[in-house]
Amino acid sequence: MPSLTADFLAVFALICAVAAALMIRLRRSGQVVFNGGILLALGLAIACALPILSHLPWAELAEEASDQAVAAAQLLYAAYVILTL
Repeated sequence: MPSLTADFLAVFALICAVAAALMIRLRRSGQVVFNGGILLALGLAIACALPILSHLPWAELAEEASDQAVAAAQLLYAAYVILTL
């Protein structure tokens, strides 16, 4: 499973790099930034991600995300208590 996630992140990083290069080129030429090419690239990135996302263990990811959210809330509460002393 980690290799699928790593592959997805590598493909996503390449797509982001290409999209950034396109936006820089379009901005320098004075054209509209959000044209059909960038939207097409985003659509293709989402289409590439769908098969990978279907193989992820969503229950474990949701449980980990909820644990992290509770830990973050407790940390913020502790910081609030310390700062208001």
